[in-house]
Amino acid sequence: MNITKNYDGKELTVTVEGRVETTSAKELENAIKEEIGNFDSLILDFANLEYISSAGLRVMLITQKKLKGTKAELTIKNANEKIKKVFNVTGFDKIINIE
Repeated sequence: MNITKNYDGKELTVTVEGRVETTSAKELENAIKEEIGNFDSLILDFANLEYISSAGLRVMLITQKKLKGTKAELTIKNANEKIKKVFNVTGFDKIINIE
């Protein structure tokens, strides 16, 4: 998994490539956690994300909960159909903005 962070003013885009699974989910969680408080908007760009496991979903849930306290918004962009289906089946599309 590769993670790239890019700020545009108070908007942070985190680009995730590869697979978010048990062995890599903590890395993504830490990459996001160390930036909380520095942005008003967090975009997770999943254009090159191949797979997300339940551990990855857990990171999304934890991130969403942490951001509620900061009033920052989380948006997932460019997810492929397979990843979108995972979000739909699990109900995450109801709690996270997915474009």
